[in-house]
Amino acid sequence: MAARLAPILCALLLSLFGCATQSGEPTERPDAQRSCTLAGCAAPYEIRAVVLAMWEVGEVEGDSPGEFQLWKSRQGLDRRLPFPHGEFDLYLNEKTGVLGAVTGVGTAKSAATVMALGLDPRFDLRNAYWLVAGVAGIDPEDASIGSAAWSTYLIDGDLGHEIDAREIPADWSTGFFPLRTPGPYPDERPASRGELFKINDGLRNWAFELTQDTALPDSPALEQARSRYTEHPRAQLPPFVLKGGHMAAMTYWHGALMNRWANDYVRYWSDGATDMVTSAMEDTGSYLAIERLHRLGRVDQSRFMVLRAGSNYTMPPPGISAIENLRSEQSGYTAMIASLEALYRVGSRVLDELTGNWSRYRDRVPSAL
Repeated sequence: MAARLAPILCALLLSLFGCATQSGEPTERPDAQRSCTLAGCAAPYEIRAVVLAMWEVGEVEGDSPGEFQLWKSRQGLDRRLPFPHGEFDLYLNEKTGVLGAVTGVGTAKSAATVMALGLDPRFDLRNAYWLVAGVAGIDPEDASIGSAAWSTYLIDGDLGHEIDAREIPADWSTGFFPLRTPGPYPDERPASRGELFKINDGLRNWAFELTQDTALPDSPALEQARSRYTEHPRAQLPPFVLKGGHMAAMTYWHGALMNRWANDYVRYWSDGATDMVTSAMEDTGSYLAIERLHRLGRVDQSRFMVLRAGSNYTMPPPGISAIENLRSEQSGYTAMIASLEALYRVGSRVLDELTGNWSRYRDRVPSAL
């Protein structure tokens, strides 16, 4: 009886835990090359690239798209792998070695998800490239909505001192200022304790050079939205690919004064190397996990890239108040679908080059000045 029941029980439990035959040999799904459980695989998957999206509207396919759906469908990420220690399961293309993950919104969730993924024994991530591909607010001083920006400097906008704006000294530009300082932006900058992350700018520059001529989607709706920014010439341009600093903060901020603060804060921590071009929430958390995984020999932190596309402007056009513009955006961003498409068009050129020429890039990280 036990011998007859074993194959049935194995089939029922395989999808969750894996199981073995009486001979001790692992059984496999018909479409799998190896049998894996959450404890690991007989032969771990060698991952060539990880795509990190941050959120989905609902499901990962078949409904209104969030950041992950285009990657799942167009990159053929059809192998679903359970990931109960994250918000969504993982999806893999076994032929190309591209793995997709959705981290969840915010620095805490992104750090936890990336750390869990990096420690997962099912994957060999030592040579994997990491691509953050997400939407963001974009500064109209630098670019138009629908544009896509590659970042080197990731600045955390949460670690700091803050006093209420109604109580700041008259000669201060902001009530939010760096930790371990007496006020906004003293000449002697303290050492970073998580406020500043600088990723591989050679890889970022290589990715930019590869993708800077990518045609990005445009539409009459985008043209009408950007035409209102009459005081910002770059905000009126059709969408394009650029380079620039990134601000990661858990608070969704908006407005001209906050925009000035974000630019000043990024300039301060980057020692004037860049200002704020895009603003979102997760990337300092993701890269913090990558740094620590690098120390364990699990990943190579020099292979991490951040690509953000502007779904909305970080400040209103002339004649509209910050709160009025913020409330109008709560019904949906004009450039949401365009920015998702821009992320895929730009990011997939990099992924396809890396994974399609793996013998060239497995042991050598590309770089450009």
